[in-house]
Amino acid sequence: MSASAAGSASVDVGVAAPLVDVVVPTHNEAGGLEPSIRRLHEYLTERFPFTWRITIADNGSSDGTPEVAQRLAAQLPGVAAVVLAQAGRGGALKTAWRSSDATVVAYMDVDLSTDLDALLPLVAPLISGHSDVAIGSRLAPGARVRRGLKRELISRCYNAVLRVGLRARFRDAQCGFKAVRAATARRLLPEVEDDAWFFDTELLVRAQREGLRIVELPVDWADDPDSRVHILSTAWADLRGVARLLVTGRHGRPVRFAAIGAVSTAAYLLAYLALRPLVGPWWANVVALGTTAVANTAANRRYTFEVTRAEDRLRHQAQGLVAFAAGLATSTLGLGLLHLLVDRPVAVVEALVALVCGGAGTIVGYRLFRNWVFAGHEAPPGSPGPAPALVPVPVRSVRLVWRGTPR
Repeated sequence: MSASAAGSASVDVGVAAPLVDVVVPTHNEAGGLEPSIRRLHEYLTERFPFTWRITIADNGSSDGTPEVAQRLAAQLPGVAAVVLAQAGRGGALKTAWRSSDATVVAYMDVDLSTDLDALLPLVAPLISGHSDVAIGSRLAPGARVRRGLKRELISRCYNAVLRVGLRARFRDAQCGFKAVRAATARRLLPEVEDDAWFFDTELLVRAQREGLRIVELPVDWADDPDSRVHILSTAWADLRGVARLLVTGRHGRPVRFAAIGAVSTAAYLLAYLALRPLVGPWWANVVALGTTAVANTAANRRYTFEVTRAEDRLRHQAQGLVAFAAGLATSTLGLGLLHLLVDRPVAVVEALVALVCGGAGTIVGYRLFRNWVFAGHEAPPGSPGPAPALVPVPVRSVRLVWRGTPR
């Protein structure tokens, strides 16, 4: 075995690479691992038409699961075992998929809750080149599912959140039955930050944002009563992951722009109310709006559009003054109408009217920022984002046992 980097492993097996690598992530599954792997091995040997490998990816087990995995790898041809010191299903899949030499990488839950007859329809569109990602779905028409009401309700609510918040076009992000073309996986994995249960959702969202083709397959699925998933803590972690995807990358720009706008609004109100008694409503509006516009442009440059280099800073500020002019024009118009209708309005009402009327200028400002001021900094479709900060797994914690590829 050779290790290519911390947190990953590669193997020179001396035989032709398999077409499909089925990864089974495990954590403290010593009791149920062997019957599941033997059942999967028998199925693939007798009924699967393509060359294959089973990779057991243990992550941080403390109950003897690594020893069971290594024994199975030594006994069964076509079975490999990767042992990682750190817990986390997402991290285990990253390690196994990155090091795989297969054309298609897949994974399934160790309890084999999904009917194995769905494996061939899952990987066929990827082998043919028709699709990039394939997922099993318990919520697609035609799926047959047996599970408790609580899990059903949580699953449907979570996927509804994904559709509304992240505009997900897939129905079931969490089903433990997925496959990806290996080249696609190597392209997406550097962008996926999560190493735990949210890994599936983040992988799919990033694939959708890259414009990749995702095929969804209805599956027959039976709930495992001995599941080790802690529903509430996992749901909370998933919601935090959703919030992170909402505000990161170019798809989170409207959210970051709105947050900066909220801070700018508060600063404008304070400045206007402080200046109003000194210079009157017109100059108070100009000065308050002008100073917050400069800070707003700088903040959007750094956080909304993620431009960090010093060059073009003055040009961006100068172009940002056009957005400032739009807001100034609409807010001044609103103040003028207010003074025509109301004799000596109070300062708070003036400020609120200026803000409301400046809303149209804010919309114009965002479009100017996106399409003109920072247009050259829009990442082209399909380009990778900055590499996330991943927690490395020490090289010495990765071990692999291999006995070759069947067929």
